[in-house]
Amino acid sequence: MASAITTLAADAPTLSAANTGFMLICSALVMLMTPGLAFFYGGMVRVKSSLNMLMMSFISLGIVTILWVLFGFSLAFGTDSGSLIGWNSDYVGLSGIGITELWDGYTIPVYVFAVFQLMFAVITPALISGALADRVKFSAWVLFSALWVTVVYFPVAHWVWGAGGWLFELGVIDFAGGTAVHINAGAAALGVILVIGKRVGFKRDPMRPHSLPLVMLGAGLLWFGWFGFNAGSWLGNDDGVGAVMFVNTQVATAAAMLAWLGYEKLRHGSFTTLGAASGAVAGLVAVTPSGGSCSPLGAIAIGAIAGVLCAMAVGLKYKFGYDDSLDVVGVHLVGGIAGSLLVGLFATGGVQSDAAGLFYGGGLAQLGKQAVGVFSVLAYSLVVSAVLAFLLDKTIGMRVSEDVEVSGIDQSEHAETAYDFSGAGGGISSRGTAAPAPVAAASKKVDA
Repeated sequence: MASAITTLAADAPTLSAANTGFMLICSALVMLMTPGLAFFYGGMVRVKSSLNMLMMSFISLGIVTILWVLFGFSLAFGTDSGSLIGWNSDYVGLSGIGITELWDGYTIPVYVFAVFQLMFAVITPALISGALADRVKFSAWVLFSALWVTVVYFPVAHWVWGAGGWLFELGVIDFAGGTAVHINAGAAALGVILVIGKRVGFKRDPMRPHSLPLVMLGAGLLWFGWFGFNAGSWLGNDDGVGAVMFVNTQVATAAAMLAWLGYEKLRHGSFTTLGAASGAVAGLVAVTPSGGSCSPLGAIAIGAIAGVLCAMAVGLKYKFGYDDSLDVVGVHLVGGIAGSLLVGLFATGGVQSDAAGLFYGGGLAQLGKQAVGVFSVLAYSLVVSAVLAFLLDKTIGMRVSEDVEVSGIDQSEHAETAYDFSGAGGGISSRGTAAPAPVAAASKKVDA
């Protein structure tokens, strides 16, 4: 008996300074993705809405952080109850956790795991905001975000990643958030916009991005931070799986960007910077659930497929008449679905697990599991999000007035404007006549 106890003690994980440091860096990278998303979305809207768009992402860092510490971590990763939700009183307020207490089965402290998962919880509602640009009260958005993470994100995270969660136990592969983050956010976005309706002037007025350089900056920050998002999700660096995921993240993103641009050139005749940025994000979304189970060649295929599908999907809003302002449905929902389902085709059975997809001799079993995960999360998030939006709309009201929407939500909701054009022209020239407005400023006003 004594020798058995000694063997078990020797085999028990011990705190790894290397893995702990790696995971803290990954957590910081994932945190950076939310400001990156804010810049990405902020550049895509008209100038009169850019601050509001930035704030709709940034506020998530405040709201979700506090809720996560108070009860969110316990709901998502506490002891399973009925395969639907978790709870652990020691996790409430993170008050009952020892500073060197390890996350079960790993070599990192519980605190490190908690803060890493917090950053996923933060960015997920921020993703939704892109679909609602120009027209939602900031106070309503704050309340919606708090309610949504409580009744949608925390339970879904437990389904997918929590020990005992029903999708986890079913064997659904979601390495870093194709279902829990991207399908969840994309379906929620669709549910909300079906309730609150279209922007004033949708399909009639030009609604061009006001700053494509800002979009490209945001996309670059997202790409950079996504390495922590994906590679960090293995929670360590001991067996090479995280390294494969890092490589596949780069490879799939590159393939998706090229595929989107190729489709765009054939369909519309141009290679656009917005297309490059959107294609990169589509690849990042698609590789998130799949990159830990496929080879780099599989990642190229997954990225290319997602790039084309998402490029095609962004136009569906004009066909079906739903106003997805910044293509959250087209990129995150469609990209998340594609990446999650393609696990069932491209999983090699030799990376994160021995589950193999159809192209590697595994038959259709894994594809069936992936489909259950995809459509259960989609349905739950879509319905509950629509109900939340409906209730808020009928009580405090979700939308700003039409006059505010037309004149600019930044000034109304935040008492600020993104840019000060007062010194850009319109003064008196040396000859005593009114100086013409600079072309850049004039074009900004037209686009706004």
